[in-house]
Amino acid sequence: MIFIIKPRPLIDVNLSYKTIEIMTLYQKSLQDFQRGYMGFATLAIIGQSCLGGAAAMYILQNGTSVLQMVQLAIVVLICSIVNGSILAQQKPKLVFNLIISSAVISMVMIILNTLIL
Repeated sequence: MIFIIKPRPLIDVNLSYKTIEIMTLYQKSLQDFQRGYMGFATLAIIGQSCLGGAAAMYILQNGTSVLQMVQLAIVVLICSIVNGSILAQQKPKLVFNLIISSAVISMVMIILNTLIL
């Protein structure tokens, strides 16, 4: 008889579970957004417009140089794109992704202008 012995690692490290959890959260959030699209779209317009306005305020507190105007243009553009996509009745997945990108960009600009600049 021949026995095959498979070596086992001492420590089993699996790093892919974090990616799976994040994608599962994204998929669940997207499904919820698609089910309640009209309500969530309304809240998204209000929420991301307020967050974009706060980002614009923090940007303008640091002055009106070219760097601040570029940052302001980025924030205004992404917020306008989100509002336009909702009003143009784009697909819910596109709107959802734009809302996420708008929130991330606005938060990055707030953090950048509060802590760094």
